[in-house]
Amino acid sequence: MNSHLRPVSATALLVALLTSGVAAQAAPSDTLRLSDALQAALTTNPMLHAALLSAVAAAERVGPAGALPDPQLQFALMNRMVSEFGSTMDPMTMNQVQLMQMLPWPGKLGGARAAARHRAAAATADAEEQSRMLAAQVRMTYYDVAYMDRALHVMQGTQALLRDFRDVSTTMYAVGSAVQQDVLRAQVEVVRMDEEITRMRQERVAAVARLNALLGREAMSSVEALELPEPAGRLPGAEALIARALDTRPALRAGTERVAAAEAALRATRRELYPDLQIGVAYQARPAFEDMMSIMIGVNLPLFAGSKQLAMRREMAAMQAMSQAELTHLRNETTARIIEMRARAARDQNLAHLYRTSIVPQARAAVQAALASYRVGRVSFMQLVDNQMTVNGYEAETYRLIADYHQAVGELEALVGHPLEEQP
Repeated sequence: MNSHLRPVSATALLVALLTSGVAAQAAPSDTLRLSDALQAALTTNPMLHAALLSAVAAAERVGPAGALPDPQLQFALMNRMVSEFGSTMDPMTMNQVQLMQMLPWPGKLGGARAAARHRAAAATADAEEQSRMLAAQVRMTYYDVAYMDRALHVMQGTQALLRDFRDVSTTMYAVGSAVQQDVLRAQVEVVRMDEEITRMRQERVAAVARLNALLGREAMSSVEALELPEPAGRLPGAEALIARALDTRPALRAGTERVAAAEAALRATRRELYPDLQIGVAYQARPAFEDMMSIMIGVNLPLFAGSKQLAMRREMAAMQAMSQAELTHLRNETTARIIEMRARAARDQNLAHLYRTSIVPQARAAVQAALASYRVGRVSFMQLVDNQMTVNGYEAETYRLIADYHQAVGELEALVGHPLEEQP
């Protein structure tokens, strides 16, 4: 082949490489559906199981909280002479059986039972909240891995293209149609892309380990490519989402129950100044004389109310105010989080659409225009490389925006408690 034809052949090869590189960005196949991952997490996650057991334990405390104290049964050998312990001839000598029962002041047990019941309801709501947050965490990690799959696919295509660029630039340099700077730049880009692929692969390993932990599986279990659907439909307005969340979010329900529990406990502690009643009955068997029977009634005296009962009242008042403040903060935080996540989801959805329909096509068109200019010597070799790298960067960013959109929607669904997207 004549030497003056070699640059033309190298240019044709470069055109073919760029054309194939632009089109070789198909997404990998899906293997693990999000619905299956969510089902696995809600079934096997140990922390969710622990939260459910905590709710069961809290429910079991309601009965004991409102039960009477256990009665006391006593047996006694009374008034025995030290010198003749076995003698029963003294009139005061007797064998006694005594039964005592303490009866708290009315309202104390009812308040304790009500507080325990509200705490149990709060624990149940906490378990439901944890299941929602677990689903949001699964979505977050799932879509991180899904993005990494597609970013790696783009990077690997870019890597192969850069290696071909390096070979082409080397060939063109050998025949005098390229400068050494092009060869060195192509080599640097190949090494840099190798580094980025290595970093992304290690990040995927870490993300897969987190996903497996949420699913209750071994950390090293294999997870292949995941689904990453395009955003579809439209999101409800922020006002509707806030109203729904304030009405149905389990964490808010739990906070309301804790406020009610603190109020019930405060009502009970206000009665601590009132004495509890103790009643008892005793039967005394006297071997040498007639048997006897005794009835006893007593009350406790709150002589140290300033350092005990009144301190308990102040404690419960502080707990009630704290619970109310925490509930107010949680409501405000829920409102702010919904506004933030909806804005993020809308932004990511709009940007992903913009990238798909405008930015990426225009960047590809710029590559084609650069190819035409390159053929007539108006564009340098590395400008072509930079244009193609820009296209690949936009494609990877598109996948990142889609993943961010699904993560934001997942958190919104956890806050609101139902699917958000309305089909057009």
